[in-house]
Amino acid sequence: ITPESKGKELLVPLTSCMYVPGSIADAEKLLIDVGTGYYVERDVNGAKDYFKRKVKFVTEQMEKIQKIASEKSKLREVVMDMMEIKLDQQLAVIKQQQQQQGVAKA
Repeated sequence: ITPESKGKELLVPLTSCMYVPGSIADAEKLLIDVGTGYYVERDVNGAKDYFKRKVKFVTEQMEKIQKIASEKSKLREVVMDMMEIKLDQQLAVIKQQQQQQGVAKA
Protein backbone atom coordinates (compact mmCIF):
# COMPACT_ATOMS: atom_id res chain seq x y z
CA ILE A 1 0.00 0.00 0.00
CA THR A 2 1.38 3.34 -1.08
CA PRO A 3 -0.02 6.89 -0.89
CA GLU A 4 -1.07 6.44 -4.53
CA SER A 5 -3.41 3.62 -3.38
CA LYS A 6 -5.86 6.14 -1.90
CA GLY A 7 -9.26 5.78 -3.57
CA LYS A 8 -8.50 2.42 -5.18
CA GLU A 9 -11.20 -0.21 -4.96
CA LEU A 10 -10.76 -3.50 -3.13
CA LEU A 11 -12.77 -6.28 -1.52
CA VAL A 12 -13.27 -5.97 2.23
CA PRO A 13 -13.78 -9.22 4.18
CA LEU A 14 -16.88 -9.25 6.38
CA THR A 15 -16.60 -12.95 7.26
CA SER A 16 -14.22 -15.72 6.21
CA CYS A 17 -16.19 -16.24 3.00
CA MET A 18 -18.09 -12.97 2.37
CA TYR A 19 -16.53 -9.85 0.91
CA VAL A 20 -17.99 -6.45 -0.01
CA PRO A 21 -16.59 -3.84 -2.35
CA GLY A 22 -14.82 -0.91 -0.73
CA SER A 23 -12.17 1.70 -1.38
CA ILE A 24 -9.06 2.85 0.43
CA ALA A 25 -9.91 6.04 2.31
CA ASP A 26 -6.55 6.57 4.03
CA ALA A 27 -3.43 4.87 2.68
CA GLU A 28 -1.33 6.03 5.64
CA LYS A 29 -3.21 4.10 8.35
CA LEU A 30 -4.00 0.38 8.23
CA LEU A 31 -6.23 -1.85 10.34
CA ILE A 32 -4.44 -5.07 11.23
CA ASP A 33 -6.30 -8.17 12.37
CA VAL A 34 -4.32 -9.38 15.40
CA GLY A 35 -6.63 -12.32 16.10
CA THR A 36 -9.85 -13.28 17.87
CA GLY A 37 -11.71 -10.31 16.41
CA TYR A 38 -9.26 -7.63 17.57
CA TYR A 39 -7.89 -5.01 15.20
CA VAL A 40 -5.07 -2.52 15.67
CA GLU A 41 -4.53 0.66 13.71
CA ARG A 42 -0.96 1.13 12.51
CA ASP A 43 0.89 3.21 9.98
CA VAL A 44 2.51 1.42 7.03
CA ASN A 45 5.90 1.03 8.75
CA GLY A 46 4.27 -0.22 11.96
CA ALA A 47 2.27 -2.76 9.95
CA LYS A 48 5.41 -3.97 8.17
CA ASP A 49 7.19 -4.34 11.50
CA TYR A 50 4.24 -6.27 12.97
CA PHE A 51 4.12 -8.69 10.06
CA LYS A 52 7.91 -9.21 10.12
CA ARG A 53 7.67 -10.17 13.80
CA LYS A 54 4.66 -12.38 13.09
CA VAL A 55 6.48 -14.21 10.25
CA LYS A 56 9.53 -14.70 12.50
CA PHE A 57 7.36 -16.10 15.32
CA VAL A 58 5.45 -18.47 13.03
CA THR A 59 8.70 -19.65 11.41
CA GLU A 60 10.24 -20.38 14.83
CA GLN A 61 7.13 -22.33 15.87
CA MET A 62 7.18 -24.33 12.62
CA GLU A 63 10.84 -25.23 13.19
CA LYS A 64 10.06 -26.41 16.74
CA ILE A 65 7.14 -28.50 15.54
CA GLN A 66 9.16 -30.00 12.69
CA LYS A 67 11.87 -31.02 15.16
CA ILE A 68 9.32 -32.64 17.49
CA ALA A 69 7.58 -34.36 14.57
CA SER A 70 10.90 -35.76 13.36
CA GLU A 71 11.66 -37.14 16.83
CA LYS A 72 8.17 -38.68 17.09
CA SER A 73 8.59 -40.26 13.67
CA LYS A 74 11.90 -41.83 14.71
CA LEU A 75 10.30 -43.17 17.90
CA ARG A 76 7.42 -44.61 15.89
CA GLU A 77 9.89 -46.40 13.62
CA VAL A 78 11.69 -47.89 16.63
CA VAL A 79 8.39 -49.09 18.12
CA MET A 80 7.33 -50.59 14.79
CA ASP A 81 10.67 -52.41 14.49
CA MET A 82 10.34 -53.79 18.03
CA MET A 83 6.76 -54.93 17.36
CA GLU A 84 7.89 -56.67 14.17
CA ILE A 85 10.68 -58.47 16.03
CA LYS A 86 8.27 -59.61 18.76
CA LEU A 87 5.75 -60.77 16.18
CA ASP A 88 8.44 -62.78 14.37
CA GLN A 89 9.48 -64.33 17.67
CA GLN A 90 5.91 -65.29 18.51
CA LEU A 91 5.38 -66.80 15.06
CA ALA A 92 8.58 -68.81 15.46
CA VAL A 93 7.38 -70.13 18.84
CA ILE A 94 3.98 -71.09 17.38
CA LYS A 95 5.64 -72.81 14.42
CA GLN A 96 7.95 -74.70 16.77
CA GLN A 97 4.99 -75.77 18.94
CA GLN A 98 3.12 -76.99 15.86
CA GLN A 99 6.15 -78.99 14.75
CA GLN A 100 6.46 -80.56 18.20
CA GLN A 101 2.76 -81.48 18.18
CA GLY A 102 3.19 -83.02 14.74
CA VAL A 103 6.15 -85.12 15.97
CA ALA A 104 4.22 -86.18 19.08
CA LYS A 105 1.29 -87.41 16.95
CA ALA A 106 3.57 -89.43 14.64
